[in-house]
Amino acid sequence: MHFLGELILILLITTILGQLFTRLEMPAVIGQLLSGIILGPAILSLVHPNQTITLFSEFGVILLMFLAGLESDIDLLKKYFKLSFTVASTGVILPVLFISTSCLFFKMKPLEALFIGIVFAATSVSISVEVLKDAKQLNSRAGTAILGAAVVDDILAVVVLSLFTTFSHEGGRSGLTNNFFINIVIEIGYFIVVWLIYKFIAPYFMRIAEKISVSYSVVIASLILSLTMAWVADFVGLSAVVGAFFGGLAIRQTPQYEEVAESVSAIGYSIFIPVFFAEIGLVMTFSSIIQDAIFIILMTILALLSKFWAGKYSSEYFGFTPLEGNIVGAGMISRGEVALIVAQIGIAHHLFPRDIYSSLILVIIVTTVISPFILNYYIKKTPQLS
Repeated sequence: MHFLGELILILLITTILGQLFTRLEMPAVIGQLLSGIILGPAILSLVHPNQTITLFSEFGVILLMFLAGLESDIDLLKKYFKLSFTVASTGVILPVLFISTSCLFFKMKPLEALFIGIVFAATSVSISVEVLKDAKQLNSRAGTAILGAAVVDDILAVVVLSLFTTFSHEGGRSGLTNNFFINIVIEIGYFIVVWLIYKFIAPYFMRIAEKISVSYSVVIASLILSLTMAWVADFVGLSAVVGAFFGGLAIRQTPQYEEVAESVSAIGYSIFIPVFFAEIGLVMTFSSIIQDAIFIILMTILALLSKFWAGKYSSEYFGFTPLEGNIVGAGMISRGEVALIVAQIGIAHHLFPRDIYSSLILVIIVTTVISPFILNYYIKKTPQLS
């Protein structure tokens, strides 16, 4: 039962540090991230990443994105689709271009450099969602743009990864089949099914659940629907968080969504979501900082600027104010679990040098930890943003 002791520590420290940062008028998520660094190998070495923590963490991020979908205004999402697509596509192109080119100066092969660029093309919106929720800005213009762009960004990152592993002949299977074009057709088919669920299946499914004489039947039904969508998304080669997000959107337009949001929030925020944020910090170590200092500093700067510029200037092009543009740019910086997954795929299939793996993870963690600070800074400058 060693895991119970680790779980107690994680929940205790994330709660204490979360409260501390809240009192400092900063997002609680920063304290939760730092709790993983403090408890993990980087400092105290009391908790180490393991299969059970990872399982809790994966469920946590799925619940977090399900809740993000529940709280998203679909009309605003439709309104800013062009903006979201522009932010996302620019946010994939710039990191791949800047980081891949820079990696060539560290004597990497072109394919290795290209893959490292792909690692930093993905955006993890989970932490930005938490900061936006704390500031009650999730349904603002900037918040909606960030959510929409992150969903499109994840899809584009998967497409780029599929292209790379298909044509490099070095990667493993990145979709349901070994054929890139068949995978694309399957993924398009998935989004057609998502639309059908949103339009027809979810309302009917929830009406049936409401008639079942079982405690929390509506909540159970919503989780079944969302987890199924997340599982199928992962099965066809997309990220599970995409399915979870669209599951939340589907439930959002049913009369039962408020009951679902209240219950799932209690489940997620009491245990699974804190573990997710803590696990990000648990994988950080400081062993390679000195040896790879120049590489780490350069990659961090490029990772920050490429996403920030993509979000800022793309949104300003669509009429957002400079301050709103700063919020969109800051909201796209975090890499988090998506980049970690891509990096793990790369190391498993020998797509980049193993000796820089820990440095890549460190850069991912640093950008993830820094992003809520930057986002919160700009949100505080525009407290009345709508």
